[in-house]
Amino acid sequence: MFTRFGLRFRMAASYVMVSALAVLVVEAILVAVFFSRVHSDRENILAAQQRAARAAAASAQAKAAVAAEETASAAVAAVSVTAAREPTLSDRMLLADASARVFTPAVMSPQANPRNAEQGSAEVARVLATTGGQVVSGTGLATRELPGYAVTSHAASGLKTIGGKVVAWAVAPVELVEAMSGPAANTTVIGLAYEELLAPQPPAPSSAGSSQVIAQVIGWLLAPGALIAALLIPLGVLFGLVTTRQPIRRIQRLVLSTKVMAAGDLQARIPASGADEIGQLEQAFNVMAGRLEHAVEAERDAAGSMARRAERTRIARELHDSISQDLFSASLVATGLRKALPPGTRLQQQAESMEVTLERTRQEMRAMLMELRPVALETASLAVALTEMCRAYETQLGVRIDARIEVPELSPPVEHAILRVVQEAVGNAVRHGRPRTIDVTVAAGGDNLTITIGDDGVGFDPGQVTERRGMGLQMMRERVAELGGVIDVESTPSKGTKVRVTM
Repeated sequence: MFTRFGLRFRMAASYVMVSALAVLVVEAILVAVFFSRVHSDRENILAAQQRAARAAAASAQAKAAVAAEETASAAVAAVSVTAAREPTLSDRMLLADASARVFTPAVMSPQANPRNAEQGSAEVARVLATTGGQVVSGTGLATRELPGYAVTSHAASGLKTIGGKVVAWAVAPVELVEAMSGPAANTTVIGLAYEELLAPQPPAPSSAGSSQVIAQVIGWLLAPGALIAALLIPLGVLFGLVTTRQPIRRIQRLVLSTKVMAAGDLQARIPASGADEIGQLEQAFNVMAGRLEHAVEAERDAAGSMARRAERTRIARELHDSISQDLFSASLVATGLRKALPPGTRLQQQAESMEVTLERTRQEMRAMLMELRPVALETASLAVALTEMCRAYETQLGVRIDARIEVPELSPPVEHAILRVVQEAVGNAVRHGRPRTIDVTVAAGGDNLTITIGDDGVGFDPGQVTERRGMGLQMMRERVAELGGVIDVESTPSKGTKVRVTM
């Protein structure tokens, strides 16, 4: 059973839930798109920083190579002067003497050396070493030997990660040129100039800053959604109550009509108020109610017909078991009297007249019983039922009946009416006409059905019809008129009777 507001509020709540879900889906999509964009931007920034770090490292490597070449050139100049003055000094001593000039405080200070000033604190090491890698002089190198990758007889450079930091290194040979007789000269590598520079480190991404930005943007995205969701609750309830008002009324009307029909009023109908689903339900309800009403009427008519048939059967049985037996007994008595009395006497003639009267009464009684006996159409067609009825009259009443029956397919009420009309006409002929032969013809022609019942009995004057005979004719006319047909009765005394029905 519907409550007064149950369905309306459930529908309103469903509107609110669907709207809120739509807002949440939109917000989720926006947040997902934002996080995707943030992740993409962070990836791009990191890639750019890595490219900048690689470019800075390459620049530091180039700077280290230039610095190593400068150191080597300064050492070559100093070594050449010292070797010319003192040719007996060893290579190590020449490098040590040159380092005093190369690594002077004035040269090492940032103001005197623009390269150092430019590099500032980025300089790590600057040394002179022998060709075997033994450090002769310099600054910044923790060991007394060059790294293995720097011990080479030609200029080289590269990048190394030392202690988590990227270091650019470079080595340049220190060459001594000795004068020879003639134009040829001999060049000898007597040492190595080695440089290390710290490569600029890429800035580490700040997670705290990114988190703050993300939280702020998410707040900007969720705040309108929360506001919309808050507004949707009263608006959704109001919208649900307004939009469901008419459908709920129509459904309640359907419920009320159903209750009325369940209470026994089969004439309850609902005016169809639209072509939507509820309107279709209202139309279906009306159709169902009409069919149910017709079904109940048909069932009531069938019950009445069965009751009448049972009553006719009971009357026929009572007449057969009581009056027919008494008439038969009286007929036997009259026959005995006729035979016992002297022929030609008045009493014998009266007994003979009584015997004839009783026999005619018995025949009329048998004809009446034939009319009362129900002929079933449920298990046989109309043609079969009419044929069986004619055979029964022949067998039980001794009257010859010529039947020519051609019946088209008809509705059950029409078949029942035709059966009763033929039965009434044949019964009237037997009871009142005392015929020897009865002709029964049922034929269809075009859109008409013609029924003819004729006999060769005593006939009668239609203008002087008795009340008993007139009642039977009146019932036949009423049945035929209900079906839109006409009945015509032709009869002449001593020339028989013909009943013609056209419908």
